[in-house]
Amino acid sequence: MSTVVFLAVLFAAFLHALWNSMVKSHKDKYVAVAAIVLGHVPASLVIIFLVPMPAIESLPYILVSALIHQGYQWFLLTAYRYGDYTRVYPIARGTGPVVVTIVLLLFFGVKLSTFELLGIIIISIGILSISTQDRHSLFPWIARKNAKAISFALLTGLFIGGYSIADGYGARASFSPLSFMGWSFIVNALLFHILLKIMNKPDVVKRVFSEAKLLFWFGGTISYIVYGIIVWGFTQAPIPLVSALRETSVIIALLIGTIFLKESFTVLKTLSILIIFAGVVLLKFF
Repeated sequence: MSTVVFLAVLFAAFLHALWNSMVKSHKDKYVAVAAIVLGHVPASLVIIFLVPMPAIESLPYILVSALIHQGYQWFLLTAYRYGDYTRVYPIARGTGPVVVTIVLLLFFGVKLSTFELLGIIIISIGILSISTQDRHSLFPWIARKNAKAISFALLTGLFIGGYSIADGYGARASFSPLSFMGWSFIVNALLFHILLKIMNKPDVVKRVFSEAKLLFWFGGTISYIVYGIIVWGFTQAPIPLVSALRETSVIIALLIGTIFLKESFTVLKTLSILIIFAGVVLLKFF
């Protein structure tokens, strides 16, 4: 991975943590997630009029990506019904790079060095470890409610891996990553309306514009920029490396939580950050 791509993905990770902190602080995760999904549309409409249409070969990837995003959004919101953000989100994000790596190594013939593979594993372990860090012991994980939260979070990670692969190969086939992403987000937003009705949340869209305007305009735009950088990164470097490096956003998220949301910064969180940092070093310098 070149230094330019490395730094660009780290910058995207910073922005990713920024909009996720907004989602985390919102009282209703359905409204917050909907604000981000729908907030992609304004930027997408602007972009698709400024860049060429994606190549026809990428059209199946656009549809597949939008469909996989519905699964991601379904399981993420369902996981939030049983577990809080600090437990669900790290499990989902830590699982995603592992899924991407396993699938691409086994079925797509992607080659990674030993250090790159080790770096991905270490980053994922560091992210997953954050989900165990609350004031309780690990025994509450055995409770039925927490077991459901973990299960749905793991399934969310599976879909994160799925759309990362679809977007990576779709962007490469499109010859215009921004155009591919714009159309994918628009189709995703259209399907998301159907998903909300299936989940018996038909009023969520209206509530976005009364309860989450800032998240819609600012969070949605920031999220769009983030994924624009990531999709571009998928065309410049191995998808597993970009996927893992993006998830270092949890380090920034921990710092934002400590400084602005008044969350405690523990020794265990410090250890998790050091583990993730060690994985990043392996990805870049070995």
